[in-house]
Amino acid sequence: MRFFKIREFNWKYIFGEIFLLFVGINLAIWFNDWNASKTIQKNKEIALEKIEGEIENNLEQLVKDHESNQKIPAFFAEMDSIKSEEGTIIASPEAMHYFVKKYPEFVRKLDSISVGNGLYHYNLDSFINLEITDLSSIAWDVSKSTGIFHEFGYDCLYDLQKLYNTQDLVKNELNKATEALRNKSMPDLMNTLAIMKQLEEQLETQYKDMLESIDDCK
Repeated sequence: MRFFKIREFNWKYIFGEIFLLFVGINLAIWFNDWNASKTIQKNKEIALEKIEGEIENNLEQLVKDHESNQKIPAFFAEMDSIKSEEGTIIASPEAMHYFVKKYPEFVRKLDSISVGNGLYHYNLDSFINLEITDLSSIAWDVSKSTGIFHEFGYDCLYDLQKLYNTQDLVKNELNKATEALRNKSMPDLMNTLAIMKQLEEQLETQYKDMLESIDDCK
């Protein structure tokens, strides 16, 4: 008769190996998650730094060009104030000198004929130069195309989207102003510049607010 000896297993050892394997797997998963989270955070910070730099450059350009472009309606308004009822410019040399000194960039040529009493009839050849503000959205577009903008948080994302929407409106009105100037339509140009004034002031405020709060997005 043959007897079979039942092999005894070292259950303590087996459970120990299983436990170590379980811990090893979970540590690997945790490390991968931690590494991925660290990479996402780094990419998020880089994206926000690029957006911050973009907004700073846009703000500087916006303020500079806004001041220059809004002198156009001021120039025409003041010129209308010294025109006679017939639409001609009748003024004293002192008044015209003050006007030309205030708006030298718009006056290309000036001729005058005396009409008596110290007044002159002026023929003014004006030149209008519309500053084309280059408002960039490259950093914002890249953050959207890579999907990293989802990590910004709702409030930050909402404010950025609103800011760049206003920026698009400004660029659209600037295109209209350029077209009006090309067609030599001064009424259309004045109306468009009035709309631009409101939008640019709104955008300037949004730029400044975002620059103050963008660190909270990180």
